[in-house]
Amino acid sequence: MAKQADLKNKLANKNSTNPTAYLKNLVYAPTVQQKFKEVLKEKAAHFLTSLISLVDSSPDLQKCNPMTIIASAMKAATLELPIDKNLGYAWIVPYKNVATFQIGYKGYIQLALRTGLYRSINVIEVYEGELRKWNRLTEELDIDEGARKSDHVIGYAGYFELTNGFIKRVYWSKEDIERHRKKFAKSDFGWENNYDAMAKKTVLRNMLSKWGILSIDMQRAYVNDIDDPEQTKEVIDVEWSEIIEEANVANSPEQQEIVFEQ
Repeated sequence: MAKQADLKNKLANKNSTNPTAYLKNLVYAPTVQQKFKEVLKEKAAHFLTSLISLVDSSPDLQKCNPMTIIASAMKAATLELPIDKNLGYAWIVPYKNVATFQIGYKGYIQLALRTGLYRSINVIEVYEGELRKWNRLTEELDIDEGARKSDHVIGYAGYFELTNGFIKRVYWSKEDIERHRKKFAKSDFGWENNYDAMAKKTVLRNMLSKWGILSIDMQRAYVNDIDDPEQTKEVIDVEWSEIIEEANVANSPEQQEIVFEQ
C-alpha cells in the first residue's frame, strides 16, 4: 500500500507541472510502447501519436491521472478502434479527473460487422411526423421520411439482420431514452456534447446485448463501456512502477514522432 501511494504521489507531482509533457514521457517509455506494439503491431506508433494529439487538444483530459489515460487508450487499442473524437468510434472521456473509456455507436457497428455474422445493422434518429406505426409485440415499424414535419427528434430506431436471416427491430421514444439516461448514466459528459450519438449508442448496445450474436471483442467492449468510472482510479498499482520510473528518463517530449525499434 505504501508503494502504491508513493506511485500515485509521484504521478500527481509530475502531472501538475506539465501534464501533456509528462504524458508524452509515459508514451515514450519502452514498456508502454511495447505493450501497445504487442496489441497493434505496426499501427501502434500512429495510435500513440493520436493519443498525444487528443490530450493536447483537451484541457479536461490534461487534468486527468495520466495512467488512466494510458489504460483507457489500451482498451481502445485492444478493440482496434481509433480514438479520434471526430470519428465517433471510441472516446477517452474525463470523469472527475479520471480518464474513462467509452465506445461510440459506430464502434459497436464496426465490431458487429467484423464478425461476418451481420448482413446489415443500423440505428437512426426518428423525426417528428416520420413515425407512422410501431408495434412492440410484432415489431412492425413504419417510418415515412417524406412526412417529416420538423427537425425535432422524437425517438430512435435500431435494426439488424443476421446472415442466418434473423431480423430485429427496436424503437425507443425520447422519453424512453431519458429514463434510461437518468437511471444509468454516470456522467453527462457525452450526453451534453452529442446527445443523439449517445442515444443511438444506448439503443444499439441494448439491442445487441439482448438479441445479437456477440463476439469476444463485442463482449469485451460491452463490459468496458459500462464499467464504473470510480474503479478506474485504482488502475495505478505496483505493476505500473516500471512504466512510471521509465517516464522519468524517457526521451524528450519535444520529439515529433514515435518510432519503434525493429
